[in-house]
Amino acid sequence: MVNKAREHTPLIAIYPGSFDPIHNGHIDIIRRSVVIFDEVIVAIAYNPHKDSALFSPDERVEMIREAIKDLEPRARVDKFSGLSVDYA
Repeated sequence: MVNKAREHTPLIAIYPGSFDPIHNGHIDIIRRSVVIFDEVIVAIAYNPHKDSALFSPDERVEMIREAIKDLEPRARVDKFSGLSVDYA
């Protein structure tokens, strides 16, 4: 029996983290996730009041976009500050 509601509702996953920097383990999880989900959002968490990050949020976005460019449009990158639950 096919679930008719599921046919039209995309299954979206959010993969939150600081990704400072992204590494092969992160990329492996993203690659495995696009096989399971219709869309994977790599959500870069940052604290605008804390300046101890190795890379800026914009630098991290660009690094991740470059690393997963072959997975577009199934995977995309975004950034947020605050709680992951609020982002979701």
